[in-house]
Amino acid sequence: MAYLELKNICKTYGEGDSKTEVLSDINLSIEEGEFVAIVGFTGSGKTTLVNLINGLLEPTSGEVIFKGEKVVGTSHERGVIFQNYSLLPWLSVEKNVMMAVKEAFPKRDKSVWKRKAAHYIDMVSLTPAINKLPKELSGGMRQRVAVARALAMKPDMILMDEPLSALDALTRGTLQDQILNIWNKDKRTALLITNDVDEGIYMADRIIPLRPGPNATLGPEFKIDIERPRDKTALNDNKVYKETRNAIIQYLMDIGNERKAEAKAPIALPDLEPKSFVEYV
Repeated sequence: MAYLELKNICKTYGEGDSKTEVLSDINLSIEEGEFVAIVGFTGSGKTTLVNLINGLLEPTSGEVIFKGEKVVGTSHERGVIFQNYSLLPWLSVEKNVMMAVKEAFPKRDKSVWKRKAAHYIDMVSLTPAINKLPKELSGGMRQRVAVARALAMKPDMILMDEPLSALDALTRGTLQDQILNIWNKDKRTALLITNDVDEGIYMADRIIPLRPGPNATLGPEFKIDIERPRDKTALNDNKVYKETRNAIIQYLMDIGNERKAEAKAPIALPDLEPKSFVEYV
């Protein structure tokens, strides 16, 4: 049995004539310890998909199965890193992370909470800023706090909803490496939602496109047969990387053109611009 299974998931919003099916017939299996990336178009339902997995939303039909049990409501077993940092502005870095620790380990005493918070803050290299408020931090530092907070709950699975998309290239590249280093230590199951094909190839074991909605569904998977750890500069000359990237981009362009022809309206493609990984280094 897979660690996470999505079985015939459909999600609709509205009623009657205003009823819209955002996701349709979503089927996905992720094994324990696997790192999967879903890349898709703007407005295709990627965040809805994450919220179904983390339990914030319920499917209209179908089931989300996690570790053999149907997902009903949220759980600290599935930690989420959102694009917006969602930090409490009146709390320090330490106290923002401690809130997550207290939620996951309510019966432990304060000294344990502080120790766990300090451990994960150090893991994302923010110990010097442990007493600072969010307003005193850069965007990249705030996102690192969000990463520390999600990890501090010791989730069995990490869900990432475009957590790096608002960051500059250098900060984004640094956080990619930090997330991979953390994931590599204990191989927690990970699902990354991204609009950046290169990011997905660099970080994931396989990439699955989400076809544009309404009635969005998953496309074919692309396995990333590139040995870990991956060197960003070496990827620029890696034949497998180039072939995989070209295949994914061609697929996305084809379905984008297909949907534009159907809708006769513009559609926002994912980040398909050719780039060098040097800009992330």
